[in-house]
Amino acid sequence: MSDVSDYEQERQATIARNRELLKSLGLVDDAKTFKPTKNVQSTAKPVQPRVKKPKEPPMPTRQSTRLRRAPIDPNETPAAKRKRERAEEEKRRRAEEELLAAAEREREAKRPRHHDLDLQTLTDDLEPEELSELRKTFVEILKTPHPKREGSDEAYVFDDDKKEEVEVKQLKKQLGGLKVVSRAKVTQDRIYSAAYHPEPTKDLIFFGDKHGQLGIWDARAPVEEVEDEDGDVAPVEDREGGKYWRLQMHWPASSKSSISSVKFDPIDSFSVYTSAYDCTVRHLSLTSGVSTEVYATDDILLTSVDLPPHGHEMWISDADGGVTHMDLRAHRSHAKRYQLSEVKVGSVSVNPTRPSFLVTASNSRELKVWDARMLETLSSRSLRSTPNSPSRPSSRGKVEDDSSIVSPNEVDSETIQKLLATKKGQSTTRAAWTHNKSVSSAYWDARGRSIVSTSYDDTIRLWDVKPSWFEKDAVFPSSRPFSQIRHNCQTGKWLTILKAQWTTNPDVYPHFSIGNMDHSLDIFSCKGDHIAKLADKSKITAVQAVTCSHPSIVERVVSGNASGRCVLWAPEDL
Repeated sequence: MSDVSDYEQERQATIARNRELLKSLGLVDDAKTFKPTKNVQSTAKPVQPRVKKPKEPPMPTRQSTRLRRAPIDPNETPAAKRKRERAEEEKRRRAEEELLAAAEREREAKRPRHHDLDLQTLTDDLEPEELSELRKTFVEILKTPHPKREGSDEAYVFDDDKKEEVEVKQLKKQLGGLKVVSRAKVTQDRIYSAAYHPEPTKDLIFFGDKHGQLGIWDARAPVEEVEDEDGDVAPVEDREGGKYWRLQMHWPASSKSSISSVKFDPIDSFSVYTSAYDCTVRHLSLTSGVSTEVYATDDILLTSVDLPPHGHEMWISDADGGVTHMDLRAHRSHAKRYQLSEVKVGSVSVNPTRPSFLVTASNSRELKVWDARMLETLSSRSLRSTPNSPSRPSSRGKVEDDSSIVSPNEVDSETIQKLLATKKGQSTTRAAWTHNKSVSSAYWDARGRSIVSTSYDDTIRLWDVKPSWFEKDAVFPSSRPFSQIRHNCQTGKWLTILKAQWTTNPDVYPHFSIGNMDHSLDIFSCKGDHIAKLADKSKITAVQAVTCSHPSIVERVVSGNASGRCVLWAPEDL
C-alpha cells in the first residue's frame, strides 16, 4: 500500500501541470523573483475614529412629537391614554419654558432691567424703515391731546322704562352688525391685556403679552401687497390687516414679565403705563419714545394699575393681597402699600367720578369697595430696601443716586383690622360682596355708578350704586347684585382670565364686552341685557379672551387670543 494518499498524489500532479504551463509561457524565471515579505511593524498610528463634538445651538433643534414620544402600548385604556397625553403636553410646555429661559439669560445680561430704554432699544428687531413708520404714527396721534372724559352718575338713569328700551334698541342696532374687518398676529405670545387709544382718526390698540412685549397695532393702516414664493398675492381676506410693531417693555422676555395691564395717561393720552409680573410699572412716553421705570418691588407680582382722571396718582394691586397708592409727582419712596387681603388682589379700579372710592377683586371670594380717605389716615412703617440694585433714572430723566429698589411704606393687615374694628373706621369698607368662588375682576363704569364683576363661579354680577350711598359715612345698604348672568369663565391654565371690560365712552348707554369660550364676543348693557354676540366661525377659531372698545367711537371693539392674534370688529363698510 502506498504511503502517499490519493489527495497528495492529486496535489502533486496539479503542481506539475502548473509548472509545465509556466514553462510553456516562459514565466519560470519570473516566478522565482517573488519572495515573501517580512512582517515589518508599521510605525504609523492606525486611523482613529473622528470624535464629533456636538454643536450647542442657541436654541435646541426641534423634533417631531412622533419621534419624541415613547412607544405606545397598543392595549392602553382610554383613561391611560388621556393621562399620557396630559403628561406629554405638560412635558412639552415645560421644555418650551426652559428653551425661552435659556435664550433669555444671555439677552437679559445685555439689558438693564431698571434703566431707561429708548425706542431703538425697545424695538431692536425692527428695520429702520419700520421704526420710522412707528415714529410717524406717534407724531400723528400727538397732534391733539385726548384727556379721559368723565361721565355723570345720573347719566342714562331713566324713570320711564320705555326710554331705556329705546337706548338698548339703539345700542343693539349699532353693535349687532359689527364684523371682522382686520386681523393680525400683533404679539409673539398670549395676549394678557389691551387698551384702545382715544385718537378718533385711527384704530390704534396697545396689547400686552405673556412675555413682556407691548404690541402696537394700527388696525386700519394700508398694507402693501406682498407676493409669496410662487409670485402669488394672498386674497385681502386672508392677509394680515394694518401694521403692527412689537416693543419689549419688560425684561426678561419670559412668563416672568407678563404685562398684566395697560393704561393711557388720562391727562392727554400722550403716554402709556404698563404693569407686569417682573414686579415693575413702566411709563412709555409717546413724545420722546423713552420707557422709564415708575415703580418696582423686590418680588411681588403686580396684577393691575389704575389712574384717576386727573392723572397724578396711581393705584397698584399685587398678588400678595396688597394695594399700593403712589403720587406720580413725588418720589417712589413716598408710596404707601396697604395689606387689604391675605390672598391675591386681582384688580383695583378707581371710581372715575369719585376717585376716593376703590373697588378690589380678590381670591378671598370677595369684592370690596374701599373709602381711600380712611386708609390714608393710617400710619405706616418703612420697609428695608433691597440692596445691590442698580441706579435708575427718575421720571425727569436724571439718574438718581439710589443703590436699592425703594420699598413702599407698609400698612399691615393688623393696623387695617384695628381701624375696621372702631366705630369711625367701619365705613372704610363700604361693601364686601361675597361670591361663590374667586373674584377675577371688578370695575367701575364711566359714570362711577355701576360695578361689573367676573368670577370662577361662572357668573357675571352687576351692581348699581346710588349716588346717595357715597354721601353717607356708612356701609352700603344693599349687598345683592342688580343682575346676574351665567357665563362660562373656566379658562384653564393656557388661556387669559376672562374679564368684563366697560366702554369708557361716557356719551353712550353703559355696556361692557367679555370673551366667550365658544370663540365669540358678548356685549351686555349695564342692566344685564344681551346687546350682541360677535362671531365669525370662518375667521375666528380661538377664544377671544381679552377685549376692549374705543373710548369715543361706539362701533369699535377689539379682541385678542392666546396666540397673540388680534381682531378688530367694526362696520363691514368701514
